[in-house]
Amino acid sequence: MTTPTSDTSTSTAPAERIPPHTPLRGRLAVISVMLGIFSIVTTEILPIGLLTSIGSDFAVSDGTAGLMMTMPGLLAAVSAPLVTVATARVDRRLMLCAFMLLLALADFLTAAATDYRLVLVARVMVGVTIGGFWSIGSGLAGRLVRPASVGRATAVIFSAVPLGSVLGVPAGTFIGGLAGWRTAFVVMGALSMGVLALMLLAVPPLPPTRVTRASLLRTVLNRPGTRFALLLTFLVVLSHFATYTYVTPFLEQVTHAGPTMITAFLLVYGAAGIVGNFMGGALVTRRPRTAVALAAGLIAAATALLPVLGRWEAGAVALLAVWGVAYGAVPVCSQTWFAKAAPDAPEAASVLFTASFQATFALGALAGGAGLDHLSVSAVMLLGGATAALAVAVVAVVAATGTGTGPGRFRVGGRRG
Repeated sequence: MTTPTSDTSTSTAPAERIPPHTPLRGRLAVISVMLGIFSIVTTEILPIGLLTSIGSDFAVSDGTAGLMMTMPGLLAAVSAPLVTVATARVDRRLMLCAFMLLLALADFLTAAATDYRLVLVARVMVGVTIGGFWSIGSGLAGRLVRPASVGRATAVIFSAVPLGSVLGVPAGTFIGGLAGWRTAFVVMGALSMGVLALMLLAVPPLPPTRVTRASLLRTVLNRPGTRFALLLTFLVVLSHFATYTYVTPFLEQVTHAGPTMITAFLLVYGAAGIVGNFMGGALVTRRPRTAVALAAGLIAAATALLPVLGRWEAGAVALLAVWGVAYGAVPVCSQTWFAKAAPDAPEAASVLFTASFQATFALGALAGGAGLDHLSVSAVMLLGGATAALAVAVVAVVAATGTGTGPGRFRVGGRRG
């Protein structure tokens, strides 16, 4: 969910400043990219709140229905570097529009599917969109607005992530409860087409300025700091998506909450995630180890306690709020560790962050589904908590031994982490 890597020494076009357009058009272009990411994030996580309904419609288990979360993550992990390299010479505006069209088609195909295999095909299309659009779109602020507005424009683009997380699952659950799960995907398809139209009107031509190379990715990947960031991302994201993917079955089977209550619970979780996003961003610049250990520790506590306290609605909503704050901090913490591991190659670090995050997203959903089918939803929560606790232990060991594999060994925001 970040920017692509590029070889800064090789150019395919003259150095390009901001394309000639009005400030209003620049703001609309930024909003269109933000809405594109919002549509992608929402579509990606939409099945979480609709998992039971979709599985029932196609007569598949909740674990098998969880493949809807696994497929996009796997494809996004592969497409992030591949699309970045393969489309290096294609106008970025054209690529953004192509990916939005692909997303709309995926949503409409899901809504019309008569066989679960067609749903999985559509989720493959979503995965390609995630990897491609994120690799291109999230780094375009500097080409859409004037230099003085780049920081604000970047913040607007990235605000789509917590907004999508907040609105995606509860909104999908609400629409699904009112008009059926297929209607939720029709709505997302219509939104994607609207974003496509806005992009065509507002985003200027964006010819590529550099050729992307894969060699820099290999160089950055071989660094100890990057590998440590990969390990932390793997453990925390694996824990989260192995459990959160199946939070709706848990709330139905263990808490015995109805559809309206589940929607409200997920909304609380999402709102807490926005708070966690800003808290994590503030803390990780000053104390990176503390930030990631605190986030992982809270996820471990929330998921491990759910089978005990989550039998009551009050306990479930309280733990979901804690979980939301904790996970809201995870993406910004993870991305910061990757960036600090490769300060000389931020774009390469971003692609590795995107690929690793999405791959672990998929693996977590798959592992949780297997646990759900062979054990129980409570066992999935306990195993997820143990995995997050392992991440805390890893950070503690690194801090105690001073191995220098993370950003704590160099200055972050003017202090040592």
